[in-house]
Amino acid sequence: MWNHRLCIGISDSFGLGVPEQLELFYEIGFDGFFTGWWRGCPIKEWRQLADSLGLLYQSVHAPFGYAAKMWEKTDEADAAVEDLLACLHDCAENRVPIMVMHAYIGFDPAEPTEAGLEVYGKVIAEAERLGVKIAFENTEGENFLEALMRHFASSPAVGFCWDSGHEMCYNRSVDLLALYGKKLICTHLHDNLGIKDFGGKITWRDDLHLLPFDGIADWKEVAARLDREGYCGELTLELTRSSKPGRHENDIYAKMDITDFLAEAYKRACKIAAMRKNGAC
Repeated sequence: MWNHRLCIGISDSFGLGVPEQLELFYEIGFDGFFTGWWRGCPIKEWRQLADSLGLLYQSVHAPFGYAAKMWEKTDEADAAVEDLLACLHDCAENRVPIMVMHAYIGFDPAEPTEAGLEVYGKVIAEAERLGVKIAFENTEGENFLEALMRHFASSPAVGFCWDSGHEMCYNRSVDLLALYGKKLICTHLHDNLGIKDFGGKITWRDDLHLLPFDGIADWKEVAARLDREGYCGELTLELTRSSKPGRHENDIYAKMDITDFLAEAYKRACKIAAMRKNGAC
């Protein structure tokens, strides 16, 4: 849409290989995309196809299953760093400007450690050297995000990836853009129904990744908050057609033709973009 580049994340739930997804993204009208990463993934081929289609390779989402272990000085933390350094090098070599990372994973109460800051510091130092930005994403454990954003506030490599859905179901709708909006370099936009448990227990099953406007998010407010922070980057969707275990909200998407689903996603991204008031963008 004019004045805004609209992007979307690759998803296994779309039922197509990465090349087929990129071609369909282009056909529907998206301007760019992000992918996941694993050792040996064909990122060079994805880069070449993106270039041939004129698509922006907006970011790579780094592995996050070991994020909690990075706050401990262990062999697992060392292995995690090696993976993240390899991911950074793939980004640099293939002109992907941003690597998205989680600060933590898990719902058990825990606190950041100096050892963890040292471990994350190794990754950030290499990002600075390579000229790749790291976007720390809000997930569960926002105290870990706060520790990283505070400790590495002066690093030119550190930015913020705002996940609108995670804020609603993991962060109890705390306005994280008010905290980190000046470091905002990318978005993950999607909807959900907030926290389902009557007692307020947070669970990953609430992270539905619905199409915008299919949940309880106030998208006019979302647009106003992005305007407030002066954000002029891409508006990027992160969606799935698969329901979480014991949930059925996404089932209707799985019944849709993938082209119809992605066309609907594009229309809703355009609707969000149209709500923006920031003329500087």
